[in-house]
Amino acid sequence: MTARLTSIEEEADLRARLERTWASPRGLRGVLTAVDHKIIGRRYVVTGMVFFFLAGVLALLMRAQLARPESGLIGPDRYNQIFSMHGTTMMFLFAVPIMEAVAVYLVPLMCGARNISFPRLNAYGYWVYLFGGAMIWIAFLMNVGPETGWFSYVPLAGPEFSPGKRTDFWAQMITFTEVAALVVAVQLVAMILKQRAPGMTLSRMPLFLWAMLVTSFMVIFAMPAVMLASSFLISDRLIGTQFYNPAEGGDPLLWQHLFWFFGHPEVYIIFLPALGMVSHIVTTFSRRTILAYPAMVLALLANGFLAFGLWVHHMFATGLPRLGNSFYTSASMMIAIPSGLQIFAWIATIWDGKPRFRTPLLFVIGFIIIFVLGGLTGVMLAAVPLDLQVHDTYFVVAHFHYVLIGGAVFPLFGAIYFWFPKATGRLLSERLGAWNFWTFFVGFNVTFFPMHLLGLIGMPRRIYTYKAGLGWDLWNLIASLGSVLIAVSMVVFVVNLVISLRRGQVAGDNPWEASGLEWATSSPPPSYNFLYTPVVTGREPLWEGEGVLPVMGGVGVDQRQALCTTIVEAEPDVRQPSAGPTLWPLLAAVATTGLFIGSIFHEWALVWGAIPLAATLVGWFWPPGPTRRQAARAALAEEGT
Repeated sequence: MTARLTSIEEEADLRARLERTWASPRGLRGVLTAVDHKIIGRRYVVTGMVFFFLAGVLALLMRAQLARPESGLIGPDRYNQIFSMHGTTMMFLFAVPIMEAVAVYLVPLMCGARNISFPRLNAYGYWVYLFGGAMIWIAFLMNVGPETGWFSYVPLAGPEFSPGKRTDFWAQMITFTEVAALVVAVQLVAMILKQRAPGMTLSRMPLFLWAMLVTSFMVIFAMPAVMLASSFLISDRLIGTQFYNPAEGGDPLLWQHLFWFFGHPEVYIIFLPALGMVSHIVTTFSRRTILAYPAMVLALLANGFLAFGLWVHHMFATGLPRLGNSFYTSASMMIAIPSGLQIFAWIATIWDGKPRFRTPLLFVIGFIIIFVLGGLTGVMLAAVPLDLQVHDTYFVVAHFHYVLIGGAVFPLFGAIYFWFPKATGRLLSERLGAWNFWTFFVGFNVTFFPMHLLGLIGMPRRIYTYKAGLGWDLWNLIASLGSVLIAVSMVVFVVNLVISLRRGQVAGDNPWEASGLEWATSSPPPSYNFLYTPVVTGREPLWEGEGVLPVMGGVGVDQRQALCTTIVEAEPDVRQPSAGPTLWPLLAAVATTGLFIGSIFHEWALVWGAIPLAATLVGWFWPPGPTRRQAARAALAEEGT
């Protein structure tokens, strides 16, 4: 009994020491200086969902305008801004950031680590993302929002056809968000390759980690293309370069090549994390390990590789050589193979398991149905003759909403219901969750399925009104009514969140009896994540150990330390310091914001704005002196000597 009490006391003392070491400061200082991946991840998720709801409001306004012919609810100029802001917000401020946000929260927990690889860089990425999104939305509210679509094609976006600062704000927002995306991608690659728990070999990695590893490499290779494209665009507009002006040796097709070399991989940058989420939900609620794990990993790798080989299918109507069109048609059809393989593996896992149809699994089933429909129309659009007929019609709008909402938003909602108790310690309501799912599923199909028909009967994209008697009236009205049902679903979701946060059912540490390392610690996790470093012995560690994990020590308690492991076998390698809270990432983000916004108005802002940015980076990387606690310990040690 005495030994047991001593063990409990030692464990309590260890927890207290770790809490002192890893806790974030309280109050305003903590808000501004926090580097804990859980805090930053929650901020990312909340900010991304705010942008999602804002973009949804714009979608409702567009559907209200198009609900009846010759509507005067919104004028053409404001409609163009609303249309552009909806797409820009969804693609650049919601879809990619929200997937990376979930990874920022979950990946260190799944790796059995105490924080993300580069904590201060993580905080910097969030602040840049927040300031970039705020900039474009403030510009929109001041009637300086973009008006050339989320794709901003030249020459329409060039200085001749889009004077003023609207497109300049859009171009710099692109650079903002891609900096943030690259920051997160670099961290995740380092985290997954070098900071996995001992024993978590590449063949034992959770599929979400594989999905995020592939996605992060895709971000690193794809995002520079769109940053280059937007930099060329703003150079044409501000300092008179001629990258896209054919009269001076430029080429407007250069924009499309650069943009879509990023734009199509972006679809899979959004989609692959969702595949990882789906695999975890299917495994947990089927009570069975995922079937064909090696094939699932290879499918993720194939998706990431093939995504870079088919960007030209967005450009079939631009007059490119037919031989090239044939190649991109083949690549566009081929990429359906790895996606289809994963869908069959999930269905087989559910079939062979003992499924429990809770809300997360409902969203996964909805995802499978909708994404398959979107994939089928994608194969249709890969055929050049059909693509030329429905190009720039509402058939394409229907297709990419089925792919993106079906392939990303449905899994995301399933993931929120699944991991919400991990982040909060409370369960979301199952009854409200079912209402949320069914209203969303029905509303989505009522909204977007009629758009296939609208496209086939000739309704073009990007119009703000239309004449009566063209056969479009009824389908547009139905689509607008469906969008109201989607809005009702989102209201149900928010109500569920608010109620559950206040008085939801207490979840316990592992309410779903899941198998991953993130469930091996308390819900919500402490600041230090794990009391001891977990050791992995299989792909489903909590199931194989019947809820008990082997652990190891050797990582610092009174100082922030991270354990690095080898890339393939995840054997303990070295210990390295982990950065603590500081104000420098926020100051660096403010300096970056000043540089980007200033450059919208004068090119010399790039030069002068680099000075405060350099100053903040010097402060960021300045070697820290000993803390007061470390100095006191050193003094005590010296006295003892």
